[in-house]
Amino acid sequence: MSEDQVTTEKIKAWVAEAEAGYDAGVLKRRGRGRPGRGAEPMKVVSVRLTAEELAALDRIVEREHTSRSKAIRQALATYTA
Repeated sequence: MSEDQVTTEKIKAWVAEAEAGYDAGVLKRRGRGRPGRGAEPMKVVSVRLTAEELAALDRIVEREHTSRSKAIRQALATYTA
């Protein structure tokens, strides 16, 4: 039996934990999604790219071992500096 298999014992333990109640403060501290990059919440912005622009971006991402978002943010920071 593998560790990730759900057993009757695990279910009973989860039920007992739920019935005892959860500390809302602990649950809220877990965080969800990606970690923030600053004090203010970030905004999602959609950008339309041609196939050629996207291919060029993907070549940069591959070469730099980074993400599309990070590459675009770096380009924008350079452009606005």
